[in-house]
Amino acid sequence: MRLNIKKYLCIVGLCISATANAQSNSSSPYSAFGYGLLRGDQLPQYKAIGGLSTGVRNMGSYSNINVANPASYSNIHLTTMDIGAYMNRTILQKDGQSEASGNFSLNHINFGIPLTPKSAFSFGLMPFSDMGYSYSAPTSFGSGDSTLANRAFAGEGGISKAYIGYGIGIGEHFSIGANVSYLFGKLNNISGIEFPNQLGATNSRIEDKRDINGFNYDLGVQYFTPLNDRTLLTIGYTNSLGTRITSEASKIVTRISSNVSDGTINSILDTVSSFYGNEEKVRLPMRHSFGFSINQAKWLLGADVRYATWSDYNQENSDLQFQLEDSYGASVGAQWTPDVNSIKYWNLVDYRLGLRYDKTYLNLNSQDIKDMAVTVGFGLPLRSQPGINAYYKINLSAEIGQRGTLSNNLVKENYFNFIVSFMLNDRWFMRYRYD
Repeated sequence: MRLNIKKYLCIVGLCISATANAQSNSSSPYSAFGYGLLRGDQLPQYKAIGGLSTGVRNMGSYSNINVANPASYSNIHLTTMDIGAYMNRTILQKDGQSEASGNFSLNHINFGIPLTPKSAFSFGLMPFSDMGYSYSAPTSFGSGDSTLANRAFAGEGGISKAYIGYGIGIGEHFSIGANVSYLFGKLNNISGIEFPNQLGATNSRIEDKRDINGFNYDLGVQYFTPLNDRTLLTIGYTNSLGTRITSEASKIVTRISSNVSDGTINSILDTVSSFYGNEEKVRLPMRHSFGFSINQAKWLLGADVRYATWSDYNQENSDLQFQLEDSYGASVGAQWTPDVNSIKYWNLVDYRLGLRYDKTYLNLNSQDIKDMAVTVGFGLPLRSQPGINAYYKINLSAEIGQRGTLSNNLVKENYFNFIVSFMLNDRWFMRYRYD
């Protein structure tokens, strides 16, 4: 066991380093606004059922880490590790043209450790948001000017979330929990004027950088009661308290000899202006989620609804002026395991399906930006080695969705998000009677 722990800690160290320094995992023009595209707190087993998580206490006989509702930690009975990788494929459509791009990175590393039969804590590192986009549009300098120029926009970066949480059962039917999260990362918006095929012309670039850091707090509660000898009802609620975080902004205006939008990097000709360290406090929204699930040993079914007051957040800069709006959404999902006692492998697999709808915090050109997806997934158990009291599972989830619209001169995205994770249940940190 000691050798196994050392091996897992080595993997954890590598993953934390890679995740904390990961590049953008988005190729969406809608990530240019606010904090980018929000990734959510769900691990792949929950994303596969539409993001259903608020009212989920357990998903079969394995211990799972449900970060979205820390009250569920009280149901973790074995030391649990979950580590995963993320892949994205996005197709952008506008004016009859399309463009495809993809991303791949490590996604998360999470631990859950039981303290007593009714309490446990969890900690880990997860993505909070992604920013990544690049596009340009023709522009003119007046009706009598024939100069060819493009207005170019690009962005990169992301915010990571390191958290620690605790959940405890109270009485026979209630559990409560809380997460303390530290958000950190960099968001970089770039805009400029480029002159393609103009001999002697120089391009201008404005680079707005934001260093984000600060604490956030999430509270959760679950009520659970048996409906009969085999069926459990769980009702859950979570609240993110809407704390203030620090955004330290800097701006650099330069003249360069390369295009902003083509990805090349040439030397900077000169710096027109710059300033650093413009620090401000930005309030995160209050986020509410309510959900329920009904489950037996073979199946689980449930739904979530959510609401966030993003109108409390406002950012202005010289190129992108916008007001975020309150967001809301809903999820429904189900899991089915044919026979948990079968000796046939495919009867032990978890089959998952879900639907998700979100009205995001964006309204562009008088058009609400909506995000809808169908989700599917599998939980693939791995057979333990003889004499080792540990349980392994590979969780796969896929989201096939659409974001945005072709209306009002906007862009429609068709995307495919795929996450694969390895989950371990083991009896660490336990004193044995005999050795």
